[in-house]
Amino acid sequence: MIARVAALPREVRQYLLVTGNYWAFTLTDGALRMLVVLYFHQLGYSALEVALLFLFYELFGVVTNLVGGWLGARLGLNRTMNMGLGLQVFALAMLLVPVAWLSVPWVMAAQALSGIAKDLNKMSAKSAIKTLVPAGDAGHPALYRWVALLTGSKNALKGVGFFLGGLLLTLIGFQGAILVMAVMLAGVLALSLVRLDADLGRAKAKPKFREILSKSPAINILSAARLFLFGARDVWFVVALPVFLATQFGWDSWRVGGFLALWVIGYGAVQAMAPRITGRHAGRTAAILWAAGLATLPALIALGLQEQGLDMAGGGWQPHVVLLGGLLLFGAVFAVNSSLHSFLIVKLARADGVSLDVGFYYMANAMGRLIGTLLSGWLYMTGGLTATLWVSSAMLAATVAISLALPKEA
Repeated sequence: MIARVAALPREVRQYLLVTGNYWAFTLTDGALRMLVVLYFHQLGYSALEVALLFLFYELFGVVTNLVGGWLGARLGLNRTMNMGLGLQVFALAMLLVPVAWLSVPWVMAAQALSGIAKDLNKMSAKSAIKTLVPAGDAGHPALYRWVALLTGSKNALKGVGFFLGGLLLTLIGFQGAILVMAVMLAGVLALSLVRLDADLGRAKAKPKFREILSKSPAINILSAARLFLFGARDVWFVVALPVFLATQFGWDSWRVGGFLALWVIGYGAVQAMAPRITGRHAGRTAAILWAAGLATLPALIALGLQEQGLDMAGGGWQPHVVLLGGLLLFGAVFAVNSSLHSFLIVKLARADGVSLDVGFYYMANAMGRLIGTLLSGWLYMTGGLTATLWVSSAMLAATVAISLALPKEA
């Protein structure tokens, strides 16, 4: 096995290492998200308070993608990826303090570092694809497959992380789970420091700091569409759905983590298969049509829940079918949308200093998650799960409207 890997072209070996780093990080990131949501809900935190724990996680992601893209172009993507791994280990270590020290400000600070780490890691991995794709394969079909494979596998592992978070919380408790993840990720960091190429993704011309803002109209439009796309997911997924499953359906942490894990694993699997689903139709028109189809689903789920008793779980089995079945369908269609967007940004990004454009784009992604996270807790407290679903549908309608402005050649 080792001999086969050593015989692969350098670009492929680096792609595998980047992907392995991204997988390991994603596993801990998903588990940590589920651990924090479930553990602090068990401690008596309200939905809004749980959402606030992730405020800095998302807020610092906005800044990190902008500055991280510039750092990646100047210093190399190997350094930004390793910085992300190191910061995640430190953020996990912060949560190993005695339970009495786990105040809201302390956990928010740890989540801030985790947010910085996650977006450094993701920006580095996504940018590296354009750098590592073999010469002659940078055209439409091959690049789409490379991007879909990285993105889909990452999200499948994030789902495994959700499941792992719920499982570890049940078996060894919050701090035991944190310790296991910190040790594992430290080992991954050590391997990455030794094996990852020093010049990966470094721009030939050192970009100036003012270049962190995109000058491409197409990337600006795509970034705005991405903001609303991911806000539409997180407005129900981050806080409202786990809390609803625990309080209205009476699920324990194992079942909540298990369902969300299966959702994200399936979502990642569909992302990886997106090139087969869309075929060669992976441009502007496909992005508009798939977003339009997605926009109808949250509204239909909300209508179904309201007919069963205003999103309460007391009407027998019907609310379970409406909500869980609807969200599984939403996940599949959302996965295709996400894969199309991830391909388009890599395709449209400049070849030299790719991380600048990718960083700007994922800044918009982080802003969408931030808005969705805050709205998720607040809307759930004021209007229940159906309110988050209606807002999700409205955000997706905005994604469609913005995507209409994409250039026809995109």
